[in-house]
Amino acid sequence: MPELKQLFDLSGKVALVTGGSRGLGLEMAEGLAEAGATLMLLARREQWLAPAVEGLKKRGFQVDGAVCDVANPDVAPAAVARTVQAFGRLDILVNNAGVTWGQPAEEFPLDRWQMVLDIDLTAAFLFCQAAGKEMIKQGYGRIINIASVMGMIGTLPNLDHHLSAYVAAKGGLIALTRELAAKWAQHNIRVNAIAPGFFPSRMTEKSLESQGGALAAATPMNRVGQPGELKGVAVFLAADASSYITGQTIVVDGGMTIV
Repeated sequence: MPELKQLFDLSGKVALVTGGSRGLGLEMAEGLAEAGATLMLLARREQWLAPAVEGLKKRGFQVDGAVCDVANPDVAPAAVARTVQAFGRLDILVNNAGVTWGQPAEEFPLDRWQMVLDIDLTAAFLFCQAAGKEMIKQGYGRIINIASVMGMIGTLPNLDHHLSAYVAAKGGLIALTRELAAKWAQHNIRVNAIAPGFFPSRMTEKSLESQGGALAAATPMNRVGQPGELKGVAVFLAADASSYITGQTIVVDGGMTIV
């Protein structure tokens, strides 16, 4: 039986993280690196990506980065190929890139609906597909899809959130996680999801400014998430500590979804 340190050790593993230049994506990438993984970070803007890569390198981690827009369907296979070319393999995929758009459903523009689904669901599938092909060849893989509690519950009616496209995309991502886990378990590929509640990020900045108190009050722990509270969950799902877990969604929300 392996010792506890071995169960969380990612030495020799290679991880690809989309949306990994800042916020929750960078936090999870940092956790994987601290556990021993080599990183390939993807982000849409060079001004965010370059400092993230440089900061991790200064800490002694092996990391590379690439600027790309995951909404482009050609990006996923190219990013996987670049990762394998650079590091020889791909063991861990973290599908974190995402966007949202707020507007009442009765007024929601079709182009904004399509944009959210293209990035939050279709791009995640394409990255799973491209990484899955490589992982099937290896006979090993760990995929972590970053969903949301909004994919499990509706938004509170007394809060000024109208996120129908985001809710639909994240709900679809949770279902996709289960399907891929069922089909790819035979290849030693585990597919799980993390569903964060409200954490400070660029995406939630305006919501937390205007309604952070109400969101905290709707949470049994009476607060929103704090920096560092997703790092351990990502490492757990990537490591052998979770070796008999697949197709599951780990909710990290301070209890918001239990009341």
